[in-house]
Parts: sequence; C-alpha cells; structure tokens
Amino acid sequence: MSIFRKKAVTSSTSTSLNRVLGAFDLTMLGVGAIVGTGIFVLTGVAAAKYAGPALILSFIIAGLACTFAALCYSEFASMIPQSGSAYTYSYVAFGEVIAWILGWDLVLEYGLASAAVASGWSGYFQSLLSGFGIHLPTFMTSAFNPANGTFIDVPAIIIVFIITLLLTRGIQESSKWNIIMVFIKLAVVLLFIFVGVWYVKPDNWVPFTPFGFSGITTGAAVVIFAYFGFDAVSTAAEEVKNPQRNLPIGIISALAICTVLYIIVSLILTGIVPYHQLNVKDPVAFALSYINQNWIAGFVSLGAIIGITTVLMVMMFGQTRLFYAISKDGLLPKSMQKVSKKTQVPIVSTWITSALVAIFAGFVPLDRLAELTNIGTLFAFTMVSLGVVVLRYTQPDLQRGFKTPFVPFIPGLAVIFCVYLMLQLSTFTWKGFVVWLVIGLIIYIAYGYKHSKLNDSNEKSIQ
Repeated sequence: MSIFRKKAVTSSTSTSLNRVLGAFDLTMLGVGAIVGTGIFVLTGVAAAKYAGPALILSFIIAGLACTFAALCYSEFASMIPQSGSAYTYSYVAFGEVIAWILGWDLVLEYGLASAAVASGWSGYFQSLLSGFGIHLPTFMTSAFNPANGTFIDVPAIIIVFIITLLLTRGIQESSKWNIIMVFIKLAVVLLFIFVGVWYVKPDNWVPFTPFGFSGITTGAAVVIFAYFGFDAVSTAAEEVKNPQRNLPIGIISALAICTVLYIIVSLILTGIVPYHQLNVKDPVAFALSYINQNWIAGFVSLGAIIGITTVLMVMMFGQTRLFYAISKDGLLPKSMQKVSKKTQVPIVSTWITSALVAIFAGFVPLDRLAELTNIGTLFAFTMVSLGVVVLRYTQPDLQRGFKTPFVPFIPGLAVIFCVYLMLQLSTFTWKGFVVWLVIGLIIYIAYGYKHSKLNDSNEKSIQ
C-alpha cells in the first residue's frame, strides 16, 4: 500500500478521553501556553540582540504569521475534532508519510519547547532562592557544561515531574489549576503595564531600528517561540465539548489576547530601559528594578515563575496527546494509547513525555532547545496552511464548522511568512532539523509503516 495512503474525515466525536472543556477553558489553555516565556524571558534578549525598540514590529510580524496560521488551524479543528493537531490534519490532507513527518516534527517541537520552558523556570526559581540567600551547588544549577562547572539542571527536572503528577490527575483538574495560574500571571503583566507606562522615555526608542530590517525579521523568527501555545489548544480536541464551535473560538481568542499584551509590554519595556541593557534572563523584573520599583519587581518575578509553570503544563499536555494520537493510528507502540480508567488520561504517554522532557531539560543548553523549537513550529504552521488549500480543492464538500477566509490568500500569506522566518534561522538549526526528520523516517520505515492501522485493517476513517 502507498505511503501516501490517507484517512477520510468523519464527524465522529467518540473518544475514550473526557470531554469537559468549553471555549473559555480553551482560551485560558492558550493564554496559559502563550503568555510566559515570551514576555518574561524572550523580550529582553530579542530587543538587545536583534531588533532594539523595533521589537514591537518583530512581534507584529510574528503575530501576523501566527494569525494567518491560526485561521487555518481553526478550520481543521472544526472539521476534525480529534487529538493530534497538525499530525492528524496532514493525515487527511497529504497522506501517512507526511503525517508521520509532521507528527515527528511536533515531537521535537513540544518536547524541546517543554524542556526550554523548564530550563527557563529553573533560572527564575534559582533567582528567587538567591533573594533569600539560598544558593544551590553549582553542578546542579544548569545543563551539562563542564567549562562552567554545571552537569545537570535539577530544578528543571523537579518541576517537570511535579507537572506530570498534576497532568495525571485528569484534564478537568489540570484546567482548573491552569485558569488560576493564568489569572495570576495576567494580573502581574497588567501590574507591569500600569506601573511602567509612567516611566517611559521616548528617547529610549531612538534609534528605533538599530539593527535594520534584517534585525526585525530575525527578532520575529526568535520570538515566534512566544506564540507557539495556540497550537497546543488544538491537541485538546478530544476533550472539548462541541469542538466544532469551541476550538476556533479558543484558538483565535487566545492569540488575539496575547498579541495585544506582547505589543504593549515590548513598547513599555524598551521605553523604560535602553535596549542594549536588556540582554538579561528576567527583563520585565529588571526594568522595574531599573526604575527603583523593587517591591513590584519581586511580585513580577514570582508571577513569572507561575506564568512559566502554566506554559510548561500546556506544552507537556500537548506532547502527551500527540503521542496518544499517533499511537492510536499504530505508528507508535499500542501501549502509548493506554488511558487511565479513573482519570481518563493517557497515562503511559504522559510518563514517557515526562521522562523525555526531563532528560532534555536536565542536560541540553537552553539556547539550543529554543532554536530547534522555532523551526519545528514554523514547519508545522506551513504544512497546516497548505493542507487547508489542498482540502478546499480535493474535498470541497466536507463539513466545516469554521472556514478560513479568503482561501487561498490567507493560507498563502501564512506559508510566505513562515517560510521567510524559517530562512532567518541559523545553519545549526537547519542541520539539527534535517537530522531529526531523517531519524523519524528511519523509525517510520522500520516500525510505523508495518504497524499502521491502515496497513493492518485498511481502516479509512479517523476513529
């Protein structure tokens, strides 16, 4: 049978998972994944090294790319209410081998994103401890780097296992904790905005584009990491009430809220502190200390820890549902689709995800993790956008709860933006990405093709 064999779309919403999430839950899930590392970590680095005060334009460009892609995701989510995100969508649009490549790409994307976020959490947590005069032994404070005397990031590993324990309690319980933490971190971001706006000096915005247009676009390619979370919303499809309606609302609402916050925060941040001083791990707290608002900076640091925790939780959640979806199709071992009877959580996938993320977070440096995550994200966005166009022409009569407007122009813009941003990334990133995909193809040839449900039973629909 062809490696390009496809699944047909069915409107079935039957699942062994627990359908309890509404549009508000999904919006909070998206905000929980998006607002965190982007605001609390990446804003400073991107301003200092790439875009300067024009960081606002980097966020707008990245936001536009994600908006176009989100409209395409929304159409697929309303049409195929199943777990798996881009993997499941491409199974219908392009066929099995492309679906596997996208799924393997998403494993890289979610796994490394989770590890990067855990590493960032560790940095903030250690800063908080140092404020109380507590200092961990150097060897356990960061990823493997003998030159700096570090061998393992113990706090990162600990937070990964804490989040795993929370995820195993069930999606409803996880969602409640996520909503609480999202409100706390939104309050912290708004506190920064309301305090910081009075200390903005327009002179700090001059020169506005110190690194030129190339700096703006490189900055956009870097901060795309900040927008990754809306993809995770679509992985919750099998746990959503009325997914055809609620998924598009959740995806688009989360992206809109976060884009506005990113633009406002980056404008105020570069207005308070000269951009070249922002190359720090905690730029928002640093900016408040810069204007002698130290007690508020303390609140922001605590809020950052909470905010990054929600990002980690949603990223790991997305990874577990991806493993579950691929396993259901037979491309990964059957054990990974095992669901707990008590909590209705894919328990094996959850613990496998935990182990992988802990290894990456504990031993791989943060900068390498973030770079590879970005290219994986942009590749997934590109393929989903192309998939919308393909299905509009090959299967125009499919029931769609939401339709991407102005097809093929909106999907075309998404592809152009995403491919352009991919080309701004480093040679190392491209080499690592290609090696990862080659490894994935070897696994598919050795295992997935033979064990695929389409191969075994000629199954033609998404179960």
